[in-house]
Amino acid sequence: PEDTVTSSFASFIHAARPEHLSKTVRHRSKRMILDSIGVGLVGSTTHVFDIALRYCRELFSPVAVSSVYGKPGVKLSPTLAAFTNGVATHSMDFDDTWHPATHPSGAVLPALLAASQMLPPATKPSGMDFLLAFNVGLEVQGRLMHFSTEAHDIPKRFHPPSVVGTMGSAAATAKLLSLSSAQCSHALGIAASLAGAPMANAATQAKPLHIGNATRLGFEAALLAARGMEANPFILDDIPGCSGFGAFYSVYHPKPLPPPGDCHEFLLEKQDIAFKRFPAHLGMHWVVDAALSVRNLFLHYAGSFSPALIRTIVLKIPVSKYINRPFPSSEHQARHSFQFNACAALLDGEVGLGSFTEGSIQRQELRELLDKVVVEHPEDNAANFDKMYGEVALLLHSGDVLTGKCDTFYGHWRKPLSKESLLKKFRSNASHVLPEEKVETIITMVDNLEKLPDSSQL
Repeated sequence: PEDTVTSSFASFIHAARPEHLSKTVRHRSKRMILDSIGVGLVGSTTHVFDIALRYCRELFSPVAVSSVYGKPGVKLSPTLAAFTNGVATHSMDFDDTWHPATHPSGAVLPALLAASQMLPPATKPSGMDFLLAFNVGLEVQGRLMHFSTEAHDIPKRFHPPSVVGTMGSAAATAKLLSLSSAQCSHALGIAASLAGAPMANAATQAKPLHIGNATRLGFEAALLAARGMEANPFILDDIPGCSGFGAFYSVYHPKPLPPPGDCHEFLLEKQDIAFKRFPAHLGMHWVVDAALSVRNLFLHYAGSFSPALIRTIVLKIPVSKYINRPFPSSEHQARHSFQFNACAALLDGEVGLGSFTEGSIQRQELRELLDKVVVEHPEDNAANFDKMYGEVALLLHSGDVLTGKCDTFYGHWRKPLSKESLLKKFRSNASHVLPEEKVETIITMVDNLEKLPDSSQL
């Protein structure tokens, strides 16, 4: 659209020319430039500048030590490797999801993989060190989300992994680097200043950057804290008149995190994770299972799937604007469309990697099904991954109605994937870039991670 605030800004940026600047504007702005240069020059004598400069020299040097997913022989500086691998993790929206809603692993694992390769041989973390740091990163994310009732529902403002994921990455990396308690506090404070991304970029190519930035920036926060950078030591507290981490939530009630030990139970102990069977937003898994259920009824009813017999397709889904997309035109929109995923499941009897290619999205028969979709939002269908359901009803020209409903899809934390299903998914995904022997080596290594003497081998 050309008549939006954003488009007006874009138009201004594009159209601005030197001749548009008045004499007064040029004069005043030159004063500002001169002053800012002077401030920057004197600022180069400060301790905080020395920390930042030393950090950049070390981390963004030509020395590349950390591996990149799927690219044998390619290595990057540690934080850029974390960023790149984080983007890869969320590039298809195929990564795990927790409750309250976030993608916890992708925000932590790439940072730990890169950090383990960065450390000198004599200080390489063991597999157990790695596993502990990973769980510290998960725990911090989960605890922070539990501080806000707003976080329990499908998000509307900030993409959760860009918020809590950055904090989790900082915590995990700080643990792996054996930072002091004070340094861990500063790492969280620094990370809070690097966190946050808007939900408006969901269903675009920018969304995977949220995970990449979360794991990279949390990593950077820990590295900066290790080098002496300080931040507000009360960043997680709710202090009236001074917003800390609570700035990301309209309701925020933090509680102390109990010390590890006999009285502490990790959240992962009582809240399992959801693993996706196909590469799309988690909400899609409810409507796909509901669609497959009603498709089986239709096959029994008609003998084959004939779209011509269908007058209307009714989807009963929760209210969530960014995943209510009637006619997606790109793969990222399709991965975030209740309508598309329901119709793809009805038409093909499955949803998989191939469902989101341009050819699949633009199929005429699929578009004809999308034209028949009507969306309803029942009051009892909460926009909450623990409470929502998906229902797909086929209203036939004959007057008959066939209905499929799913309140817990296979892969949800209430209905976890079996070991066999998870291994099948891993082998299928990893085999796109690795030979079979390396795929199996990774499986064995992860399965025996506690016994691994050097986690950088992973």
